Amino acid sequence: MSTDGPKVLVVEDEQEIRRFLRVSLGHSGYRLVETASAKDAVLQAATQQPDLMILDLGLPDGDGLDVIREVRQWSAMPIVVLSARGQEQDKVRALDEGADDYLTKPFSVGELLARLRVALRHAAQSSDGKAAIYDVGDLRVDVASRQVHVRNKEVHLTPTEFRLLATLVKHAGKVVTHRQLLKEVWGPQSVQETQYLRVYMAALRQKIESGDSVPRYLLTEPGVGYRLYSGGAER
Repeated sequence: MSTDGPKVLVVEDEQEIRRFLRVSLGHSGYRLVETASAKDAVLQAATQQPDLMILDLGLPDGDGLDVIREVRQWSAMPIVVLSARGQEQDKVRALDEGADDYLTKPFSVGELLARLRVALRHAAQSSDGKAAIYDVGDLRVDVASRQVHVRNKEVHLTPTEFRLLATLVKHAGKVVTHRQLLKEVWGPQSVQETQYLRVYMAALRQKIESGDSVPRYLLTEPGVGYRLYSGGAER
């Protein structure tokens, strides 16, 4: 087991799942701090300074949403929800409160590890200022210069299309809910206008995707929002 890998705070009240994560993540180089309660999760997040939190929502002494809410008051560390709650509204609420990703139990270790890599990479990009440049595959977006290239050819976007893409670049690899996108791109007064999002996302895909029936970069999280592919095997 690694002694210098990323430190992960696991907040989970099921012993079997904690044991499973301890073995699986330990073999992949992660260091684990474990707790089974909401109250202790906030304490451990503050004192242990983990690089990432894996959070169950159904905890014996409180709701995981309260943990997200409290931690987000002072920390931007990635939070990946791992919960048996699989309804769309549960995912949307967790993401809107500040979670970076959401996996539903039962889950595969491979997918979890991939999501953790994405969350950690996104956090590293945000901290060193490189998130303003998105460069994966045939697509390159330079937010500062407002330039978009596909296969080395410049693509011209409308101001709204660019704001939408820039917002996704800022959160590359992270699920961004419909409400978040509408608020950031069109303003708080437009959070219910989901038709705006559908129309502009379709136009954006037409300009930057290769025409394949399955989008390569602008990925849909059904009923929740969108995710900009950030490279690697997590797609």
